[in-house]
Amino acid sequence: MGTTATKIKGKLKEIEGRVTGDKLRRLEGTVQKTVGKVGSAIKANVRKAKLHAAKTKTGRKAAAAKAMP
Repeated sequence: MGTTATKIKGKLKEIEGRVTGDKLRRLEGTVQKTVGKVGSAIKANVRKAKLHAAKTKTGRKAAAAKAMP
């Protein structure tokens, strides 16, 4: 499941808990929202790391090609 969907479901559970007065349901929603946020942060960092690795790899190949006579 996508992290955006997880955050939305968590928010809905949180609202449902507030409306019904169910503290456990509200807490479940808060936890689910947090899980979605952490998942989003992890995905973003993985994307950045892959991009950085690709740039570094390309840069090394270009430097090696220049060094070759």
